[in-house]
Amino acid sequence: MLELRCRTQEHGELCPGWFLQPRHTIVYMSVYDEMPSPGAGLLRYARLKAGLSQSELGERAGVARSMVSAYEHDRRQATLPTLMRLLKAAGFELHMQLAPYDDHDDVLRELEQHRSPEERQAWEDYQRTRVAKDRAAVSVALRARKTNRVPV
Repeated sequence: MLELRCRTQEHGELCPGWFLQPRHTIVYMSVYDEMPSPGAGLLRYARLKAGLSQSELGERAGVARSMVSAYEHDRRQATLPTLMRLLKAAGFELHMQLAPYDDHDDVLRELEQHRSPEERQAWEDYQRTRVAKDRAAVSVALRARKTNRVPV
């Protein structure tokens, strides 16, 4: 299990009841075409939650903006110390613990293999539509953020 916790920059305190509760992990964002690696997802999630650009995060961590982009888009894999330095620069820390293996994904993969081609196509069409809607919503939110307006 990976857990990302926020620390306020001024006080070094945990942000009470923030976006991740114990036993939850958020590493996937729907703006991706495919699921990113855990490191890429955590890094992008932390940067966006901190409201930082890739350049700002890179400057704080002493890493080039192009490397932050490469890490977020899985073109490069950050070492664990580098990932932790980037997360710290965004105001977060990473906690890890070992847990027994959960075969949930294996079970889902097995079920997926037994779907008919029509069922698979219908699911892919649904996902493509959902991702397009999510991307449109993110685009609206980013435009609103640039103009300091809250989207409705």
